Amino acid sequence: MWYFCDVFGRIWQSPFILFYLLAFWIAPAFLHPQCLDFKPPFQPQQELQFCQMYKYLGCCDYARDQELMAKYYRIMDNFDYYGYSNCAAYVQDLLCQECSPYAAHLFDAEDPSTPLRTIPGLCPDYCSQFHSKCRSFLTLLSDDPRLSELEHDQRRLCQYLELDDPDYCYPHLLSNERLTKNLGRTTADSEGCLQLCLEEVANGLRNPLAMVHANDGTHRFFIAEQVGLVWVYLPNRSKLEKPFLNITKAVLTSPWEGDERGFLGLTFHPNFKYNGKLYVYYSVEVGIDEIIRISEFRISSTDMNVVDHGSERIILEIDEPASNHNGGQILFADDGYLYIFTGDGGMAGDPFGKFGNAQNKSALLGKVLRIDVADNERGPLYRIPPDNPFMHEPNARPEVFAYGVRNMWRCSVDRGDPNTKEGKGRIFCGDVGQNKYEEVDIVEKGRNYGWRAKEGFSCYDKKLCANSSLDDVLPIFAYPHKMGKSVTGGYVYRGCENPNLNGMYIFGDFMSGRLMSLKENRNTRNWEYSEICMGVGLTCSFPGLINNYYPYIISFAEDEAGELYFMSTEIPSATSPTGVVYKIVDPSRRAPPGKCPSEPLSVHVRSNLTPFKPKETLIGVHVPTKHPRLPNPEEPPDIGSKDWLQELLDIFREQDEQITPTTPKPLRTSRQRMGRRRKDKYKNGAVRLVGDEEGRGDRGRVEVYANLEWGTVCDDLWNTKNAIVVCRQLGFHHALKAAKHAEFGEGTNLKIILDDVQCEGTEETLLDCQHAGIGTHNCGHYEDAGVICGNLGLE
Repeated sequence: MWYFCDVFGRIWQSPFILFYLLAFWIAPAFLHPQCLDFKPPFQPQQELQFCQMYKYLGCCDYARDQELMAKYYRIMDNFDYYGYSNCAAYVQDLLCQECSPYAAHLFDAEDPSTPLRTIPGLCPDYCSQFHSKCRSFLTLLSDDPRLSELEHDQRRLCQYLELDDPDYCYPHLLSNERLTKNLGRTTADSEGCLQLCLEEVANGLRNPLAMVHANDGTHRFFIAEQVGLVWVYLPNRSKLEKPFLNITKAVLTSPWEGDERGFLGLTFHPNFKYNGKLYVYYSVEVGIDEIIRISEFRISSTDMNVVDHGSERIILEIDEPASNHNGGQILFADDGYLYIFTGDGGMAGDPFGKFGNAQNKSALLGKVLRIDVADNERGPLYRIPPDNPFMHEPNARPEVFAYGVRNMWRCSVDRGDPNTKEGKGRIFCGDVGQNKYEEVDIVEKGRNYGWRAKEGFSCYDKKLCANSSLDDVLPIFAYPHKMGKSVTGGYVYRGCENPNLNGMYIFGDFMSGRLMSLKENRNTRNWEYSEICMGVGLTCSFPGLINNYYPYIISFAEDEAGELYFMSTEIPSATSPTGVVYKIVDPSRRAPPGKCPSEPLSVHVRSNLTPFKPKETLIGVHVPTKHPRLPNPEEPPDIGSKDWLQELLDIFREQDEQITPTTPKPLRTSRQRMGRRRKDKYKNGAVRLVGDEEGRGDRGRVEVYANLEWGTVCDDLWNTKNAIVVCRQLGFHHALKAAKHAEFGEGTNLKIILDDVQCEGTEETLLDCQHAGIGTHNCGHYEDAGVICGNLGLE
């Protein structure tokens, strides 16, 4: 306590020092553009006439621009020719800062504890210039009574209009390269990792592995759980309490983590609005046999949010020789036909027959099938499309559209560029690899995708791979198992809300939790890779956005408007209610207001509704609020203000806590709980950071102490929550990054102590988190995990 008394005594004697210290403690600038509505900037649909400096990216649409111009002319009517010529530019500049991409900073909109400024924050030199020429117009711009009081005192007026964060003052922010460089573009870190954000959409789900819309104008989305339940969610994200579909008694699955059986696919007929048909793909058990079943259902005639369970018609069944590699995607492409994506039958290396199921066109496993289910009320349940590639080939199944696939998990149809329609109709799939590579393919008619001859670009069966008649097509992208071990196919973004993402194929990996993207280079036609990271600092500090997700990425989804989502879970079990649906958001730029209207058709609801309650929060971010600012540093503070005094003491206490890290509580081992004391230097669960080239203590490879030795941690499930445990244990307030792939070097001289670490973020040490067991791992030092810690949520 002596520290507070001593410093406070000195400050009381010198208000100048007080003002200096308060200013010193203001957090540094966050390079984070935003508007007065606390949203990212945009490019107006109609070019601005008045605030033309912000016509490419800003916070005003054409209507607001016209309002500001009208206000400008009302103000200028009060000036004579001399005043007009001297002040017109100043008036326009100040009015138009509402359209700046940094309007929220200029007007202090970020801090809810302070009133919104009526005049943007000004740099001192600019303020002095306009005061000497045009100070009288301030009272016309604003009804703030303080302005009229300070009008004739340049120093105090400019101090009043100054921002606590000088990086954002007008007009110097326009020439601040840190702020303006890449403004409006999707931000990437030094390693090229794109920083995006998320919005929680649904939670409490059991392995949500499909989310689809009915394309009927209602903008409902239907989320399927692996156990065989499908739920209806309305556009306001409320959930109907009565299931849309419940076939849990028929679906074959189990609580085992990683069980690939269950309810695996759902799609609606292109004419669902008129015929009420939908199709499902699920596992069943008949006697001792496991079977893939594709069935058709119809919607209830009395409730548009419930399936008529008695309407099931089995369209196709396929025997499964093993319990894994069940495929599971089912969708309608632009040609109106139903596509079914099957796995190769399971086990390892597709051991069925001479060349495996995938290369055997007389088998339905390891294939992309295409059938016609139109007008199937009478006659066969499905027909063969006349242009199916192998319908006239002897010994080939006519349903086969493409072959040589191992276990395609999640496929999608590209809607095409919103303007040019380029890419429309392409089918993208993630095909899960064997033990070395994962791949992404574009599915085309009659093509061979190489399995089991090839895995990714590499030969798997060397004899089959050398066969000149293979004629296989290579994937557009493949990645090794040090990056991930089970690809989850995604979508090409064609939505409206995030213009910078247009044309980007976004997908992930189930095991590593990695989000990834591919973008086609129009000149070379090559697909260029970028990893996706969660935004750091204040990148995601918009209302409702978060920067973390559960690591097991199960599936991706597209809503009726084309916006992109993914589903992941904390525990990959069909019975674990830890599944969450996330919407992907680009915080750097949004579509202009009014461009993405959504007017869902009304939904007649007979069931009770459960309102959506988000559970996830933004992590690793400290959003500072402004400290009290003295209007005149020569005036002593009001000693009668208890609130002022308390706030000052709170400021000192906060800063002291940041300077002096707290000592973490030692973990009690089982021996200690039995009353025995350890005599070794380190406690079980202690951590240290090593490997930073510059020797900084806030970052490095994570090394943990367990069973009398130091070791490293593998990054298979390494995420921000794990990093939070480490950083807090070392005395830091925040985890800025969960570093992977031995970013801080390989600890080859040590054992690998932990693998598959999953923390809640509240544990005292990594040993308290879920993990494979001390010393148990299936990884290498090239996957050594690291962290970057901090105290202000900034890197």
